Amino acid sequence: MNFQQLRIIRETVRRKFNLTEVAAALGTSQSGVSKHIKDLEDELGVSLFVRRGKRLLDLTEPGQQIVGIVERILTDAGNIKRIADQLSKADDGELTIATTHMQARYALPPVIATFRKAFPNVRLVLHQSSPSEIVSMLLEGRADIGIATEAVTRTAELVAFPYYSWRHAVIAPEGHPLAGQKRLDIHALAQYPIVTYHPGFTGRPTIDRAFEAAGEKPDIVMEAIDADVIKAYVELGLGVGIVAAQSFDPARDRGLARIDSEHLFEESTSHIALRRGRFLRVFAYRFIEACQPGLTEAVVRKQFLIEE
Repeated sequence: MNFQQLRIIRETVRRKFNLTEVAAALGTSQSGVSKHIKDLEDELGVSLFVRRGKRLLDLTEPGQQIVGIVERILTDAGNIKRIADQLSKADDGELTIATTHMQARYALPPVIATFRKAFPNVRLVLHQSSPSEIVSMLLEGRADIGIATEAVTRTAELVAFPYYSWRHAVIAPEGHPLAGQKRLDIHALAQYPIVTYHPGFTGRPTIDRAFEAAGEKPDIVMEAIDADVIKAYVELGLGVGIVAAQSFDPARDRGLARIDSEHLFEESTSHIALRRGRFLRVFAYRFIEACQPGLTEAVVRKQFLIEE
């Protein structure tokens, strides 16, 4: 048994049993991948995969048990390298953050500025991704920290910490009939075409629940993944916008009006997520603390039982 065999087993599951993609991801040949799998199965004396001819279809029952152990072994192997880096280069290295556009654009800039002053030698990599991709990046070790509102709290292998709470707001072009209302009614809002977030982004389920609870079916004429696009099309008169409240800035968003509407929607919470069992460098803890001062290294380690 060797690490290459274990990497191939893990990658085969991640690539949904497509050995061509496994070979490309690991920089080897498909025949080499197949041989490594067969050699490991022969050594263990069990079949790890359900087959139809030469095709792999799924994990066998022993395979399902073994793949969890493989994940832990490879995670711990990565931890050894990160611990060595911690001891030899305490303030030097790379920190990868996977987050959504909203967090990257509106929540993280002051955090990143503070972090860069404290750790100028740390290379900060910021990936803007969908919530589901953020989960995948954390699970696969491609990101150290994930920040999102959706998805990260529903995965057992991740631990999620509340970051901050926020609400949606309705925006419209200045002079719009709704702009003069002091306390917007959802039935009145439903009479106009709406531009808002794509399902799965930035609290969209909260918006849908608000209309459903009122017995209304909104006319959503356009969906986007970030507030800047939504605001641009609202300004063009395509419809009334529903965005994260913090994304509206009266000084910057001239020509648009924010309508008193936060009472219409439930509060949403953005979370900071980590992969359980993954060793974090000291500067990763400092980044988390810069986001939320109450999330000290001691709190993260003790309260959420991250084994390191």
